[in-house]
Amino acid sequence: MWAYETSFYQIYPLGFCGAPFENDGKLEHRILKVIDWIPHFKKLGIGAVLFNPVFESDTHGYNTRDYKKIDVRLGTNADFKKVCDKLHKEGIRVVLDGVFNHAGRGFFGFTDVLEKKWDSSYKDWFNISFDGNNGYNDGLWYEGWEGNYDLVKLNLKNPAVTDYLLESAKFWVDEFGIDGLRLDVAYCLDQDFIRRLRRESSGWKEDFFLMGEMIGGDYNRIMGDDLCHSATNYECYKGMHSSFNSMNMFEIVHSLLRQFGPENWTLYRGRHLLSFVDNHDVSRIASVLQRPEHLKLIYTLMFGMPGIPTIYYGSEWGEKADKSQGDPALRPCFDEPMWTELTDTIAALCHGREGSKALSYGDFKSLLLTNRQCIFEREAEGDRVIVVINADENQFHADFDARAGRATDIITGKEIDFGGGLNIPGYTSYLLQI
Repeated sequence: MWAYETSFYQIYPLGFCGAPFENDGKLEHRILKVIDWIPHFKKLGIGAVLFNPVFESDTHGYNTRDYKKIDVRLGTNADFKKVCDKLHKEGIRVVLDGVFNHAGRGFFGFTDVLEKKWDSSYKDWFNISFDGNNGYNDGLWYEGWEGNYDLVKLNLKNPAVTDYLLESAKFWVDEFGIDGLRLDVAYCLDQDFIRRLRRESSGWKEDFFLMGEMIGGDYNRIMGDDLCHSATNYECYKGMHSSFNSMNMFEIVHSLLRQFGPENWTLYRGRHLLSFVDNHDVSRIASVLQRPEHLKLIYTLMFGMPGIPTIYYGSEWGEKADKSQGDPALRPCFDEPMWTELTDTIAALCHGREGSKALSYGDFKSLLLTNRQCIFEREAEGDRVIVVINADENQFHADFDARAGRATDIITGKEIDFGGGLNIPGYTSYLLQI
């Protein structure tokens, strides 16, 4: 599967393109801006762009109005096709956000219900009671996602609904040539729907990739041979920044052993979870880490551990934003990409991961662990990489079973000699390819 062997770049298009929050109905061809960023993507070395919602919606993209039309604030279907064609020409895959659990109040089926009530042919597309009312005073009650009534829960037990959603997703493959889907709030989706989507989408396009959003619980609920290929690894997202801030590397290594370790009881060995240090829903990592010196290290850790590394637009140069400032602060518009020392490191990690069987498919073996240092090994098909993290400000001497005396650091290209142990400078990380 191509997705297991590359790095993802995540964009929240409405913010990235500087679109107004409310859908003003005014056509602007903002999505074409992505084309201007393709040289940045190439220099960075990413292999896929994950777009959060691009379809017509009421406000933030997750309250969809029309599943077959690019949001007027972003442009036209022809505009987005041009973007996808340009990305594909450069060897960059396209993954879209599939918002299948709920729609917006402006969704055509729901507006029909509001107008016709009992006489609407769409009344069974939602979970509705005509004996109640809601905060919008519509004269009917309906289920909103987690109590949010701008997000109208779809009835995925209704074949007409699932037929429509599958037909829409196939339209995106036919129209834009997309390579995969992120399933929004996949933990809420009906398993039978995910199974059908996996079965049918694999027929639409070879190696079509399905990844589901999971916040907690057992990721195997939505991930498996007949379900999603991948799930968002929120456990390790928290474990990474918490380990650095508390100077306790035991936390993240415990999670990695629990998920991918050598024991038979490990949860996700052989699976490929989506790894990230931040995204459109959480504070940016540069605002979370207490020591800026840990920024390069946490990206090394993410790229070194099992999973599919994902970069959120702007974070590759150290952009800051805190969740307490509200979602718009997390989803800004940048006139152009920036490039810093951090970006250099992330680009080296992206390019270094390409072609590495160990980093794409390797198992996880802990070689050394202290509160402030961790060293672990990934190995597959004769390729071996040792991941080295020293979160402390002071140099650390590490003695461990390396089964080798020299290696090349993927990040810097320098040859490292560790025949007599390894002296790791303070705030330093290596990806050592044997």
